[in-house]
Amino acid sequence: MKNLLKVILVMITLLLAAKPGMAQMIQDPTTWSYEVKKKSGNTYELIFHLKLQKDWHIWAMKPGGDGFQIAPSFHFDKTAGVQFKGAPVEKGKPVTTVMEGVDGKVTYFANGVDYVQTVVVTGKGGKITGKHEYQVCNDHVCLPPKDKKFVFEIKN
Repeated sequence: MKNLLKVILVMITLLLAAKPGMAQMIQDPTTWSYEVKKKSGNTYELIFHLKLQKDWHIWAMKPGGDGFQIAPSFHFDKTAGVQFKGAPVEKGKPVTTVMEGVDGKVTYFANGVDYVQTVVVTGKGGKITGKHEYQVCNDHVCLPPKDKKFVFEIKN
C-alpha cells in the first residue's frame, strides 16, 4: 500500500511539473515587423505590425477580464530630438467575449494588429530603440510573457 501511494505521488508530481514545461516547448507564434511612416513635416508614425499564427491571440491594451491578462506594453529608450505624442494606439479588429475560466469579458486580437506611436522629430532624425512586452494565448495555454527589442530609423 505504501509503495502504491509513493507511485501515485510521483506520477502526480511529474504531471504537474510537465504542464508548465509544455508552454516552453511551443515556439513564439508571432511575426513582428516595424515601419516608419511620415505623416507631415516632422511628424511620423512608428508602426509595429503583428501577425499571429492561426488559433493564437494577443490581449488588447485594455484586456478587461479578471486582471490576469498581460496587455502588450511598449518601452522607448530616451532619444534626443524625439517627442512622443500620447501612447501607442492599437489598430485592428478586436474581439470582445466571455472566455471559460476568466471572470468578465475580455478583449483580444486574433490574426494580427498594428500598434501605432506618433512622434515629432527635430533635427536630422536617427534611431529610436526600445523593447515591447507581450503575451499570446490560444484556447489551451498562454505562453510566458516575451520581450522583443525594436529599432526604428528615421531619415529626414
